[in-house]
Amino acid sequence: MFLDSVINSNTKQSTSHAKSEKTVRSIAKTISWRIVGTLDTIVIAWAITGELSLAFSIGSIEVISKLVLYFMHERVWNTIKWGNN
Repeated sequence: MFLDSVINSNTKQSTSHAKSEKTVRSIAKTISWRIVGTLDTIVIAWAITGELSLAFSIGSIEVISKLVLYFMHERVWNTIKWGNN
């Protein structure tokens, strides 16, 4: 609920920056994508190792590093005007 209100208030406040994605939106996308990606990593690691505890260990390390990398990637791409009208 809190995130929804922050996102909605941010989109209503800024019409002049309509092409620029807000930081809170990048954070929400980062988190949702990492959930999907980490579950995928855990399933693959479990299939390869056959050990669920090892799969969760791999997934827990992976989630932190890729959250940071994805967020930085999104913010950099948000500054690139190529492909935006």
